[in-house]
Amino acid sequence: MLILEASIELVSIPGNDFCWSYWADESEAIQELQSLLDLVKAGTLPERLKLTVIFAPTGPLQETSMSSGWAETYLKIAERFDQVEALLW
Repeated sequence: MLILEASIELVSIPGNDFCWSYWADESEAIQELQSLLDLVKAGTLPERLKLTVIFAPTGPLQETSMSSGWAETYLKIAERFDQVEALLW
């Protein structure tokens, strides 16, 4: 849950560049991440593929991070996601 919340905070940074991600803009990124967070809060495990695509190398979160100046922060979040993924699936 904290990983998704942190990801929402990062894509909400003013001036983010979404040109290399499949998200058109901040609103679309937040909408997708929030829908996954809502599932988790409701006690439902989202589809693994939906999450792994978002956190994957060259996935939308990494692409946004690289073009927006927070790539190091992304790497820390992706590492935490990898740890959680190994436990859940």
